[in-house]
Amino acid sequence: MKALTWQGKRDVRIESVPDPTILEPTDAIIRVTSTAICGSDLHLYEVLGPYLSAGDILGHEPMGIVEEVGPGVTQLQVGDRVVVPFNISCGYCFMCLQGLQSQCETTQVHEKNKGAALLGYTSLYGSVPGGQAEYLRVPQAQYGPIKVSSDGPDEKYLFLSDILPTAWQGVEYADVPDGGTLVVFGLGPVGQFAARIGVHRGYRVIAVEPVLERRTMAERHGVETFDPATVDDVPGALRELTGGRGPDAVVDAVGMEAHGSGGSTVAKVAQTVAGLLPDKAAQKVFETAGVDRLTALHQAIDTVRRGGTVSLSGVYGGSADPMPMMDMFDKQIQLRMGQCNVKKWIDDLLPLVEDSSDPLGVLDLTTHALRLDDAPAAYSTFQKKEDGCVKVVLKP
Repeated sequence: MKALTWQGKRDVRIESVPDPTILEPTDAIIRVTSTAICGSDLHLYEVLGPYLSAGDILGHEPMGIVEEVGPGVTQLQVGDRVVVPFNISCGYCFMCLQGLQSQCETTQVHEKNKGAALLGYTSLYGSVPGGQAEYLRVPQAQYGPIKVSSDGPDEKYLFLSDILPTAWQGVEYADVPDGGTLVVFGLGPVGQFAARIGVHRGYRVIAVEPVLERRTMAERHGVETFDPATVDDVPGALRELTGGRGPDAVVDAVGMEAHGSGGSTVAKVAQTVAGLLPDKAAQKVFETAGVDRLTALHQAIDTVRRGGTVSLSGVYGGSADPMPMMDMFDKQIQLRMGQCNVKKWIDDLLPLVEDSSDPLGVLDLTTHALRLDDAPAAYSTFQKKEDGCVKVVLKP
């Protein structure tokens, strides 16, 4: 089959690789009909090479048609149309029963002291082959895959794999009071959905984003937008827009800013140095010197009102830049974060994506629908934020 493989920094290629097979009774094989490029994939493309090996298959936002199931999979049948969550969870362990599927004790990557294994996402999370391919082996298929209707385009359901529940969890964690104000930093795919979810819930939503096309997309869904390039003091300007007090909550959907936007000199140097070192040494640089680019997080903490909540949906790594603990304590801020527990939110989200009025705009996110063969060029376009690129969907 064809699959997108990692070969080095900013070097991904389509290669011919063996078709996946059933390895465990709880496996399923799906024929991938759509698979998306996530902002987190850009971390692999740009800075997390020390945790990858040449030939690793990327991708963690797939859906498709069931081709084969193992004997331990009874709720799926050949021919079912399914979306596959990016985190691999069993459904019966202590963590899964608490709604913390991202911490699944059955698939935790103990040798790296990490949570649940993820599709297509480095040795930190199990080195499980990903979904940017023609076929995918789905572990824990007795629980994970989400059956969806055979009607409608893939894009109606595809984002249930990651970014839509990630955004939903981010807004849940933000704990915005009824009629309150939510600020969203970053209007990439997760930020777009977080902002729209806020509007859907009746909040005033202000989104901070430097890219015009992304602001324009959000404005179509009732989001107020703010260009940070127009002011010297972003938190101060946002406080002015919210009566001088600041918003009730902030969702940081930026994270490591792997799309090539800014960042601290220390972080850039650490990334460059790490790229010149053997993998083990480079991993140490990332874990201690950091790939952190905490501008958005620091601004979120500065922006939120006293007693408010900052919710992190963006991914951070390393430990180079200290948190402003004095300010956080003084402002009595709540800080919530974590890998999305996809299955926890599906009952809330599935009716919304099936609603013919499309209240969250799932059909207004994809800017580039391309063949799998076009994936290497698409990674570059997405990383550089060129051609109005917000979301890439690949069609194997």
